[in-house]
Amino acid sequence: MLLTIDCGNTNVVFALYDGQALRGVWRCKTDAARTADEYLAFISQHFQLTAVSLRDVADVIISSVVPDTNFSLTGFCQKGFGIKPLFIGPDISADQIGIKVLIDRPQELGADRIVNAVAIRDYYKHDAIVVDFGTATTIDVIGGDGAFRGGIIAPGVNLSMAALHAAAAKLPKINVARPPKVIGTNTVEAMQSGVFYGYAGLVDGLITRICGEFGSSPKVIATGGLAPLFREILPVISTIDEELTLKGLLSIYHSVKNL
Repeated sequence: MLLTIDCGNTNVVFALYDGQALRGVWRCKTDAARTADEYLAFISQHFQLTAVSLRDVADVIISSVVPDTNFSLTGFCQKGFGIKPLFIGPDISADQIGIKVLIDRPQELGADRIVNAVAIRDYYKHDAIVVDFGTATTIDVIGGDGAFRGGIIAPGVNLSMAALHAAAAKLPKINVARPPKVIGTNTVEAMQSGVFYGYAGLVDGLITRICGEFGSSPKVIATGGLAPLFREILPVISTIDEELTLKGLLSIYHSVKNL
């Protein structure tokens, strides 16, 4: 079996594959102080509930945008499975997996965005705009051949909500939600409206401008935990794929092993 790990700024996502079949997905909060033993305790508990043994894991591949977690994740793999994991970037470059990174400084591109480009190439095979509602909201332009053509980075939805609370003394800490109307008649609804409808407008406007520059009709694929919340109000989104990065990791692993 293959364990894929997507370490983002908010969550670490573990996905276990038996061939192409997904056996389970588990998430924990990203914490640079988390030890290898803590990761092992977390995943061992979930493996037991799935009737899987640690010995069943033959390999591990990791996409990480949080360098401070890499040491503990490596130790977790070595303690739990006796395996040195493969990292996107240090061990597997975009060139090795046939991804052209057409930006000014290719070395600055995050591992997750490289992995998403592979998923577009191998699963969708069509020009695409990938909207990732993560800690940052990223909007990436990817060719059907997987070429990464560029993108946009904006503060994430939850990050913006937290910034409102932190910077304004009288604004409460609230969850992101779609309010019943655009014009808020209380503080909570006004904040929710500003963030929810504001981000909907931001994403919709940027996609319109991207399509004008790109000169084609790409598929718009949304991923990230908040993607379903925006689907109804953003008809421009054609597909929600919450497993996009995991699919990309699976595809990269098999392509590297076949080299």
